[in-house]
Amino acid sequence: MGECNVYGCKQKVSKAGHLLCYDHWKAERDGRVLKCDKCGKHYEKLGTCMCPSSVYAETPEALLSSTKIGEHFGISATRVNLILAELGWIEKYVKGWRLTEHGEKLGGQCREARQTGIPYVVWPGPILENKVLVTSVREQQGGEQTAVVQKGAAKPAGGDDFRGKFPADHRAADGHFVRSRAEMLIDNWLYMQGIVHAVERKLPIEEDIYCDFYLPKGKVYIEFWGMEKDAKYLRRKGAKKVLYEKYKLNLVELNDNDILNLDDVLPRMLLRYSIDCT
Repeated sequence: MGECNVYGCKQKVSKAGHLLCYDHWKAERDGRVLKCDKCGKHYEKLGTCMCPSSVYAETPEALLSSTKIGEHFGISATRVNLILAELGWIEKYVKGWRLTEHGEKLGGQCREARQTGIPYVVWPGPILENKVLVTSVREQQGGEQTAVVQKGAAKPAGGDDFRGKFPADHRAADGHFVRSRAEMLIDNWLYMQGIVHAVERKLPIEEDIYCDFYLPKGKVYIEFWGMEKDAKYLRRKGAKKVLYEKYKLNLVELNDNDILNLDDVLPRMLLRYSIDCT
């Protein structure tokens, strides 16, 4: 067997036809080893290869794999990918992960493990300081902000007067506390359908906005618009809808009339996002 194709590595390749030793094969899968597109050699560190067309020559700083991001936050690479998927930055492929349009705007880059063809995504260093990512990681770790509002909890950050004015004192069948009888009926319906959901989930955007319900499957946000005659409420509603459209989030909108027909309305609306309630 020949030597590993990574610059400076003297280990032998363990399988015929493979270019990398086992350790560097894993490193390539995690985005820590890349191949120069001119000289054909693999490299571990930026600046090693000086080829003008090298990915290293074109990239000013190291790209981070989910493993490296996880090491920074003290969580596993699997958890990192799940968080990134929930934020809508990557999406699950048959095997591995693919970059979304939103993730591409944040500087993510697609890579493909040479020997397996499994896709993965790497990120620029500043992603570690992204406010939305940091907040999501803290929520997953049980930090200061939480995805589920409990009875007697303080209103979410951001000065949301509406949520401060209407306390979450209606308890649903699954133990969630919500702010109105209508929201309780929605929560109960989701619970009886066996649909995993969170209450008062912060939207995965820079603005400090919370939805009424979030469904991880399908990445669906549900909003109940219940005060259609209140001018201030209507302005708040309009501002939130603009953000849903701006960030292309999956939104299901319900009003008072829908509450009386949840069995007919919600299955049809959720089916648009591949959530089957039949």
